[in-house]
Amino acid sequence: MTLFGSFFSGKNFVSDKQLDNLRHYKYSAVDLSPVSKYILQPYWNFAVTLFPMWMAPNLITLLGFGGVVINLAAALYLIPDLVGPTYPAMYFSAAAGLWIYSTLDNVDGKQARRTGSSSPLGELFDHGCDALNCAVGGLLQAACMGLGHTWRTPAFMAITTIPFYMSTWEEYHTGTLFLGFVNGPTEGLIAGVALLIMSGMYGTHIWMQPATNVFPEYITRHFSADTPVFDIMYLFTLSLVLVGHIPPCLINIRRACIAKGKSFAVTLLEVIPIVIFSVSCYCWLASPFSSIISGQHVPLFLLTVGVIFGRMATKIILAHVTKSAFPWFTVQIVPLVAGAVIMYVPYLKGEKEGWISHATEIKFLWATLAFVSVAYLHWAMLVTERFTKHLGIKCFSIPYPPKQNKPKSS
Repeated sequence: MTLFGSFFSGKNFVSDKQLDNLRHYKYSAVDLSPVSKYILQPYWNFAVTLFPMWMAPNLITLLGFGGVVINLAAALYLIPDLVGPTYPAMYFSAAAGLWIYSTLDNVDGKQARRTGSSSPLGELFDHGCDALNCAVGGLLQAACMGLGHTWRTPAFMAITTIPFYMSTWEEYHTGTLFLGFVNGPTEGLIAGVALLIMSGMYGTHIWMQPATNVFPEYITRHFSADTPVFDIMYLFTLSLVLVGHIPPCLINIRRACIAKGKSFAVTLLEVIPIVIFSVSCYCWLASPFSSIISGQHVPLFLLTVGVIFGRMATKIILAHVTKSAFPWFTVQIVPLVAGAVIMYVPYLKGEKEGWISHATEIKFLWATLAFVSVAYLHWAMLVTERFTKHLGIKCFSIPYPPKQNKPKSS
């Protein structure tokens, strides 16, 4: 095969053996949330009936994600400083967009079962959009809470990406998507929507006001007097992730390793990709020679690394549905690591100037965004094409029998 032909061959990303393994695929999920079981499930069961039988589940997923993307574009236009305030309608629209996204994200699977069109491509596409939404939805939330071009905004994104990676990694080993009694896709999203509604009602300044104005003294006494409300809320959420999310994921992975006779210690090395990703993000932003925060380029940076994370997480999902080896590497992370090295090494060496100018840094970041976006779309299109041809289906349409004309009476 020529180099040109190889570039457009999906076999580089999904082999024939991987496609053959799709016959072993079976979707499995456990959701222990009482809110989901007793409140949202009836709502989702009703919502799915609003969609016509000819509508493909993946199209429903894409519509939900597209709504969040449109809201983010509007937010970046109206709130370029990520502080605001702007029109209250923006915050209410963001809340509605996230809620609709969550609704459609849960309805798509029901639509698939309702129409008999369930497939491994559905899980890959659904979770792929979820992975990208970690950055898109996270940045939208940060802008509509007035977090600004500060460390708070990338920190907010970290609290969405890391738990998502852990859950995806857990599903890869256990074969089951496990959602606890309190989880991000349910209670976390409801909380996020509520915060956006409050931003619309009272203004984004409420999140940066001193915590002493909101929380009782037995909480605020552990912090300085000017600690903002958001910081305490963030620490509380972070503690839930560190205590209530990551340990159960590790326990379930360990059980799966024992059942399969695999080394849990060796399996733990599979956190290396997310560690490299996180450390690279931190080093780039923390460098005193970087202008990403000081020059108000945080959205550009987060969208860039968000696409990289989307590729990393979705490759794990692909490995899960095709029963393949764990994906240790993606080429998209190379420019992120390179940028971190270029920006942080001069600081470690005690140099007084960086290796590149601020203008060059931003040009490099734009080039990285273009590269990772094109690479992601190229990969996604070829993988989708391989799946659809092998399974004999289409991504955004499903077979639906046409209405038969009634015979005319004589």
